[in-house]
Parts: sequence; structure tokens; C-alpha cells
Amino acid sequence: MTLSQKQLNFYDTFGYLLIRQLFSPDEMGKIIEGFEWSIQNCGGGKNHNGTSRTMFLKPIEHTPEMSAILDHPSILGLIGGVLGEDFNYGGGDGNYYSGNTGWHPDGSWGQLFAAKIAFYLDPLTQDTGALRFIPGSHRPDHFVRQEKIDVNNSLELFGVPSTEFPGSIAVETSPGDIVIFNHDLYHASFGGGSRRRMFTMNCTRQAKTPADLEMARQYLSVHSPGGRNVKTGAGVFYPTMIDTADENRMIHLRQPIEIHDQLFPDLARDVVSQESASGA
Repeated sequence: MTLSQKQLNFYDTFGYLLIRQLFSPDEMGKIIEGFEWSIQNCGGGKNHNGTSRTMFLKPIEHTPEMSAILDHPSILGLIGGVLGEDFNYGGGDGNYYSGNTGWHPDGSWGQLFAAKIAFYLDPLTQDTGALRFIPGSHRPDHFVRQEKIDVNNSLELFGVPSTEFPGSIAVETSPGDIVIFNHDLYHASFGGGSRRRMFTMNCTRQAKTPADLEMARQYLSVHSPGGRNVKTGAGVFYPTMIDTADENRMIHLRQPIEIHDQLFPDLARDVVSQESASGA
């Protein structure tokens, strides 16, 4: 797919973009099956009892079929249209959500540096946990940021429940719909059940300047296995993502690998592989 100028204008102004049925029902069936296998076998899903969120890192990296989402032409067109065709893939998380998620941004970069691609695997309405946004709140001059408003405290501040914060919207979705949004955008979810299925891909623009490189280092110092002291067996990615990659996929992996291994040399793939081989 190729994003239109109107879609790019919408993303720049409001901070998000909803693409209806980016994936066909058959494709989504396979994706849901792959997600369930991964969260059940790699993400603690077997122990989920609905009392709290179950989350695991890098949900598309545990099988070749899920890793291939990063190769899908429509995904490449969507992310590439927003961040540039040579964007960096930075992981993500998979979830069984439970209950509400309060208002928050995922970053405060002050510019379009990172984007989140969200896959919701169940039909969601505003009353059953649909993603909500405060459009435009990714911008440094937005009143929420300028006034440093605690949106989750809006009832005490303004007499308005946070679920009804003025200007906020609910983005209702069905499986196959994909939402991409700026990491700086305020978002939330209310009214969801105890096993709301969702996973994300996080991506950044390719670092081409010293300032970009510093942002990439800051990003991966937190949003990476090294930042969480997790051994994947392959550095910044799980082995399947790298071992099944062709040169086109490596465009999106190479720079994160290099930066992660500089930041966390003890967790680099070569080091971990040598430790495993020696029985350390």
C-alpha cells in the first residue's frame, strides 16, 4: 500500500492513522493463531487469570510465520510511509489486557521519531476497551503538554471523568484493522474485559544524523532486551527474526543490532552464543 498525502497530513496533524482491514480475514486467522501460540508458549499466557495484564516482549519474533509480518507489503508501505522506507524495527509487546489503561504517551521526543503499530485481535468498541486518543497531543504545543495536565485526574481538576476528557476519541476496531500512532500521542483504553488480546510493533526512523543516533541510543537503552536485562539468545532480537531474515528485512534490523550491541556488549548475540556453547 501507499499512503496518500491526505493520510500523511492526517497522521502529522492528529498523531495517528487507522487503516481498515489492512489484513484479510484469512491472514488475521493465521496471525491470531500465531499470537496465541506465542503468548501461551513464550509469554506466560497459560497462567493468565484476568486479575492483571499478561505481557511479553517481541511477540512477532518467536516463529517464522509471525516474523514475516515485518515483510508484509502493506505493513512495509504503512510504516515506510510514515517513518521512511528504511525504518528501524524495534520490537514490541504482546498482551492479554485486563481492565482499564489510563492516559499516557509512550514518549516525549517532541517530533516524529517513533511509531507504534497496534494489532487488536478482538472487536472493540468504546465501551469494551477500544483504543482512545487525544488527537494532536503528540505536539509539544498541545494544551495538555503545555499546561502539564494530568488527564487521569480530570474529574478532580475539571469535574469531567477521564473517559470523557474533552477532545478525546475512541477508535473502534475489528480484527484486520491496524492503528499506527506517534509514540508521543496520549492514549488510553477503558471498559475492556479480562483477556483483551493485542500486540504491537514499535519502529523508529533510521538514524542518519548525530542527533538521530543519540535518540536511537536513548530509545534502545530502554526499549530493548538489554534495557530490561533480558537474554534473547540473539542480542536485540530473538533468533528466529534474524535467522529467517533476507536482505530486505535486514534493512530494518541492522542498525538496531549495531546500537544494541554497543550499548549492551555482554548481551550481544555473539557473546551470548559463546557463553551457551561453553556452558557458562
